[in-house]
Amino acid sequence: MKNELIHLLCQKSFKFSETPAFKLVSGRMSRFYVNCKPTTMSPRGMFLTGHLMFAAMQDSGASAVGGLTFGADPIAMATAFASELKGQPVNAFSIRKSQKDHGIVKWVEGDILPGEKVVVIDDVATTGGSTIKAIERARSEGLEVVRAVILVDRQEGGMDNISAHVPNATAIITRDELVACWKKIAPAT
Repeated sequence: MKNELIHLLCQKSFKFSETPAFKLVSGRMSRFYVNCKPTTMSPRGMFLTGHLMFAAMQDSGASAVGGLTFGADPIAMATAFASELKGQPVNAFSIRKSQKDHGIVKWVEGDILPGEKVVVIDDVATTGGSTIKAIERARSEGLEVVRAVILVDRQEGGMDNISAHVPNATAIITRDELVACWKKIAPAT
């Protein structure tokens, strides 16, 4: 499944340039660009991502999986769906970018209660900033973050930064794996 997902990400979500050509959120230019949404929101990508993410969190003891909207949302939903298919259901949740200011004021949406063990996920980690923000907001809502799982590690220090907040942090796919695949299929695309 992992190799198939790498190939699908290369087809739908990954761009590479020998010179820095892609502007990142930080304003910095990069040779790599990863937008996982075309993959994680496609039927096959959703299937593969959900199963791989569930496998990466399965032994964590967590009852829910989620992260900062919008990157983590399709992954969390696919993971929850895959967990039900495997007979070991976990709930999905979403963490808002801005706090809800009406009704019950909160950061986290989903069928989840304070004290529950959760896995915080993200689609891509560069510096790890959005994942760390999700971890902090989950904790502020009383959730116990037991693991962080990233779909794609850009290998630019993000995993180290995340590990400082959650010692059990891992990535499913690395930038190096995407580059290797991209170099094989680039002439064909």
